[in-house]
Amino acid sequence: MEDNQIQVEEINRRDEDKKKLDELATEPVGRLLWRYSLPAVVGMLVMSLYNVIDRIFIGQGVGAEAITGLAITFPVMNVASALGVLIGAGASARISIMLGANDHRGACLVLGNSLTLIMVIAVTYLTVFAIFLDDILVAFGASEASLPYAHDFMSYLLPGMLMMNLSFSFNNIMRASGYPVRAMVTMFIGAGCNVVLAPIFIFVLGWGIKGAAIATDISMTVSMLFVMGHFMMPGSTLHFTRGIFRLRRKIVIGIVGIGAAPSLVNFASCFINVIINKSLYYYGGDTAIGAAGIFTTYTSLLCMVIVGICQGMQPIIGYNYGAGQLHRLRRTYWLAVAVATAIVSSGAAFGLSFPSVIARAFTVDAGLIAATDRALSLSMLAFFFVGFQIVSTTFFQSIGQAGKSIFLSLTRQVLFLIPLLLLLPRCLLLDGVWLSFPASDIIATIVTASMMWWQFRKMNNHLKLHD
Repeated sequence: MEDNQIQVEEINRRDEDKKKLDELATEPVGRLLWRYSLPAVVGMLVMSLYNVIDRIFIGQGVGAEAITGLAITFPVMNVASALGVLIGAGASARISIMLGANDHRGACLVLGNSLTLIMVIAVTYLTVFAIFLDDILVAFGASEASLPYAHDFMSYLLPGMLMMNLSFSFNNIMRASGYPVRAMVTMFIGAGCNVVLAPIFIFVLGWGIKGAAIATDISMTVSMLFVMGHFMMPGSTLHFTRGIFRLRRKIVIGIVGIGAAPSLVNFASCFINVIINKSLYYYGGDTAIGAAGIFTTYTSLLCMVIVGICQGMQPIIGYNYGAGQLHRLRRTYWLAVAVATAIVSSGAAFGLSFPSVIARAFTVDAGLIAATDRALSLSMLAFFFVGFQIVSTTFFQSIGQAGKSIFLSLTRQVLFLIPLLLLLPRCLLLDGVWLSFPASDIIATIVTASMMWWQFRKMNNHLKLHD
């Protein structure tokens, strides 16, 4: 009798999960995108607070040199983020497509394999960072003045990077499996801890830049415990069970293949930051690097909003692609493009109109404020197009076309930006570094528009053949 009751409860739970996921193929696209994107956007904004809060408190409480030291750590943190995104983005896209195709067992295997992959990768890169930290920081552009700050921050932050990877990756999977609000709450919990702890550790206890790192470690651990607890509950759509953790070649290739595109963006950012830091130091010294740190913080905040929209878009597009609902897929994409463009345009307009206001939020140093003013005024001239580029890259990722997604990921930050960074400063000195960004954005937008036109033309032909 008891076994029958358990079976009935399991059947009812699966029916509820199927009903929840079927909404992705039946509910109006606008309402779906709002419901899935809003928690994702809020979650990404909250996630951004980790970096923004650290940089504001460090800039105001430690000094301009600390801001420069923190900017040097961006490439290192991008490597860690790239490896987390490799698994999180790839797994969430695969899970959405599998759930759309009603392959629940395959989705569970992706979940278990993701945990194993993250643990293996994180232990490997953390060991390398711990052994060669100073050498890595110097290679990424640290000077004698900025190295102590960069070293203090990273040496204390390293233990929290594993928690960061687990929290971020499984937060994406939580959203893809039908829990957007709970994914948002996960981010709120971690950021809330950071908001409380960072000022206490920096100002009250006087721990300086290492206090910001310790606060982030603790906050990420709390967030990780919450998100992993979700997947340990039998009532969740996907949860940890025996037999799903052994790595399977096909599943690993599927995860890495799709996750490679957004991961390469982070890796590209790492190497771009190295080139930028060295160019900035050559033409403008530590002050220019500090200005780039503020510029990166502000533009990353805007991009995180777009990433949130893309995270809300991804399960809708992935599920409908798996279910063959191409017309819904197309409407979701264009709505996401419109919203993303409106957001980045507003952010770009503010950055171009009030650059000094943004700079003063991070520092009181007059030289750094002036340098940041110039950086924002030039670098954001074509930032209006970035939302379209990010959404289009995620679109290809969501439908499993990893090659196209990878290519678009590389255009803006590698194929076009690196040559421009090497050429323009020779003619325009420091201004050439800043102008490389809008020039790259314009060229990448033209390429992206061409690829999307071709993709939708193919889809239209597909629909005609099946009418």
